[in-house]
Amino acid sequence: MRDLLIGIDAGTSVIKSIAFDTKGRQIAAAATPNHYETLPGGGAEQDLARTWADAATTLRQLADKVPDLASRTVAIAVTGQGDGTWLIDAKGEPVAKGWLWLDARAAGVVEEIRARPDDRLRFEKTGSGLAACQQGSQFVFMKRTMPEMLGKAATAFHCKDWLYFKLTGERATDPSEGTFTFGDFHTRDYSEDVLDVLGVTDLRHLLPPIVDGTRHSTGLSPAAAAVTGMLAGTPVVLGYVDVVCTALGAGLLDRERKPGCSIIGSTGMHMRLAETPDDVQLNEAATGYTMAMPAPGVFAQMQSNMAATLNIDWVLGLASGILASQGISRSNGEMIALVDAWIAASRPASLLYQPYVSEAGERGPFVDANARAGFVGISSRHGYADLVRAVFEGLAFAARDCYAAMGPLPREIRLTGGAARSPALRKILGAAIGADTRTSAREEAGAAGAAMIAAVCVGQYASMDECVGEWVTPLLGEAEPSDPDLAAIYERMTPSYMLAHQALRPVWRAMATSQEN
Repeated sequence: MRDLLIGIDAGTSVIKSIAFDTKGRQIAAAATPNHYETLPGGGAEQDLARTWADAATTLRQLADKVPDLASRTVAIAVTGQGDGTWLIDAKGEPVAKGWLWLDARAAGVVEEIRARPDDRLRFEKTGSGLAACQQGSQFVFMKRTMPEMLGKAATAFHCKDWLYFKLTGERATDPSEGTFTFGDFHTRDYSEDVLDVLGVTDLRHLLPPIVDGTRHSTGLSPAAAAVTGMLAGTPVVLGYVDVVCTALGAGLLDRERKPGCSIIGSTGMHMRLAETPDDVQLNEAATGYTMAMPAPGVFAQMQSNMAATLNIDWVLGLASGILASQGISRSNGEMIALVDAWIAASRPASLLYQPYVSEAGERGPFVDANARAGFVGISSRHGYADLVRAVFEGLAFAARDCYAAMGPLPREIRLTGGAARSPALRKILGAAIGADTRTSAREEAGAAGAAMIAAVCVGQYASMDECVGEWVTPLLGEAEPSDPDLAAIYERMTPSYMLAHQALRPVWRAMATSQEN
């Protein structure tokens, strides 16, 4: 009996394969660490062959946990980290290592294109601001510095597209990735105008066809079946990009309540639902993304900040590093357990933290590759607990900044990602935005979102809304109300947060220039 759906989620740090029953209950999971390397000059690359081998390993591991997995599988769906450039040749072999969303080498290209008047046309077509992590800006950089590599390429993929190709032999991408970089979100197809603005019309042949996973599947190839242990011919579905699948699994597709949805992981992704193209609200700063959702005419409008929990890791790492120098070992988990006590012992908004700890700078709601983290307002009375609280508050102010760039602040935020489990973060975030917060009991929202696309594709559900009603809504927790007293404090502090990052931008640029010389 075929009673299982598999979602593969190839993230930046971990590759997972998750088995769900046809009603959305998680049955088993297998995961393996992902591997990438950073390079001088801002490069971040990942080996294509190893990524495929790791993904195949997770499927075999999953089969060890689920009896008769291969014969019970209705369909396999794959999603993964977005942005980046993964080039293969005509024979399907990698031309080079894949460039990741973390890659900052095209930062100069981004500044140049964004300064041109015709970039507004590109922004209004794609609904997405240009950033160094995107394939479009990476194409331009490669054309200028690595033309021989591009000359060997036949197809440009993203991470999940590469895995889908290895599973099926089909070269394709999905509507979310295809259009937010090179397309027109109104039509969900490529745009010649966008290619022209970017100056990459001559690379049009590298872009694979766009297929919608809710309507299109391809059978697992014999070669992939031999490697994964699954049955040849099993339907394989190309999911939407991981942030869309995660938003889907976390509850963004709710036409009645229209909540916001925030993914608090290494980066922060903050989303609102747009039910029609006309509902998309583009900002003057030309930042954010507009990505198609796996439902007709519906979009996720997003603003993403480059560093979320990276800031928490950094501030807790300071303490653990000091302890380690004294011969005292503390794990990340042990440090996290102390956070609530530190925050309780500190005063709200007594200083400001700019949460731009990523070396790639910031991309939403403003783009600045030179942006760096920092505290504003430290005095002699501040201690380590105050620094920890300020870091959490900085993440919350950054999230509010992102939501404000997309229109009115939402009245409810649905949270997912590892940090969503922190009561302190939920309270601070809800107060900073002035919204109730809800989390889901769903452990793997990204893989679930991919599997939901497969469930609709194979006819388990007549529509994605129907699938959401069974896979998502029952798992949502009760709303946690925003603390009105804390919200009032943060409302007063918000203008100062905004002024601080606006005032610091010339400082960041000057520092970057001095470090280059």
